[in-house]
Amino acid sequence: MEKNYKKTVYMTTVLGSICLKQDKEYRDFTAKLIPNVDKEKIIGIPVPILRKFAKEFYKDKSVVEEFFSDLPHHYYEENLLHGFLIEQIKDFQSAVEYTEAFLPFVDNWAVCDTFSPKIFQKHPKEVYEYIQKWIKSDKTYTIRYAVGLLLSNYLDEHFQKEMLKLVSEVKSEEYYVNMMLAWYFATALAKQYEATVPLIEAKTLPPFVQNKTIQKARESRRISTETKEYLLKFKL
Repeated sequence: MEKNYKKTVYMTTVLGSICLKQDKEYRDFTAKLIPNVDKEKIIGIPVPILRKFAKEFYKDKSVVEEFFSDLPHHYYEENLLHGFLIEQIKDFQSAVEYTEAFLPFVDNWAVCDTFSPKIFQKHPKEVYEYIQKWIKSDKTYTIRYAVGLLLSNYLDEHFQKEMLKLVSEVKSEEYYVNMMLAWYFATALAKQYEATVPLIEAKTLPPFVQNKTIQKARESRRISTETKEYLLKFKL
C-alpha cells in the first residue's frame, strides 16, 4: 500500500509536470533518432525543458529519492530526467553510485550521451578507475558511456596513452558501441595525433571501427588536408 502511495505521488509530481510540456511534433522527430525505442514510450519533451525541470525537481529530495529507485522507468524522458538529476548531485561518491545504479537501465544512445555529471571532471583519477570497470561491462550502453567519458574528459590534460589501448581492446558486435569507438579514435586523432596515428597505421582495429574512424577524421575541421589524405592509406 505504501509503495502504491509513493508511486501516486511520483506520478502526479513528476510525470504530470512532464506531460504538460508535451510536443507531439518533437516526439515524432525524436522517435526517428532513436528507432530502438518504442514510440509509445516517448512523450515529446525538448531536452532544455527537461534540464530546467531537473533543477527545480531536485529540490524535493524525498520525491527524487523515490524517482531514483523507480527503475526501470517506462518513458524515454524519465531516463533523460534521471541522468539530469544525477548531474545535480554535488557529492562525488553519491554521483558515482547513482550513475552505476542507472547505467544498466540505459537503453539508447541519446540518454547515454546526454548526461555527464560535472563533478566527475573534478575527480579524473577516481572516475578513470570506474571507467576501466564500465568499459568491460556486457551492457552496450555502459560500454558506450565509458568510452564517451574518455572522449569528453580524457583527451586533453588528463590523457594517457594507455587509454588508447584500453579502448582498442573493446570488441563488440553492437553498432552503438562501435560508432562510439570510431568517434573516440577520430577525436583522438584530432587532439592526440602522435599517440593515436600508430594505432591506425597498424590496422588492428575491427574493419568497421577503422574505416569509420578514418571517415570521421576526414570530416573533421581540426585535421589538416594532408593528414586526411594520409589516413586514406589505412582503410580496410
